[in-house]
This record gives sequence, structure tokens and C-alpha cells, in this order.
Amino acid sequence: MIMDRIALILSIIGALNWGSIGLFKFDIVAWIFGGQDAILSRIIYTVVALAGIWCISLLFRERERITD
Repeated sequence: MIMDRIALILSIIGALNWGSIGLFKFDIVAWIFGGQDAILSRIIYTVVALAGIWCISLLFRERERITD
């Protein structure tokens, strides 16, 4: 499903940003969009958080089996 892929990509972006904060004390989103308090940064943080919440549903779904 396309929504699952989008959510996964956004979650990966969020994970990379958190990794850069943890390792280097550098917030990539804030750097690109003008600081943590900038409205665009806050929108990105919110969208990534919503994507993470969406990905929780992936844990509880049954997988489709692909048959040849």
C-alpha cells in the first residue's frame, strides 16, 4: 500500500534526523527549514510523528503471502 511506504520513508527520515541529533548534536530538519521553532520545521516534525504512528499499525497487520 502506498500509504505504508510513505509512512515508512518518513519514519526513516525521522530516525536519521534523531541519529544526527544523538551522535552530532545536529538537527538536520531545523538546519534546512530555519530552526526548531520555524513553522515549516514544526510541520515536518508533526508529519514524521504521524507517519511513525501509522507505522505502528504495520506491527499488527497480517502479511500477504505472495504465491507464484
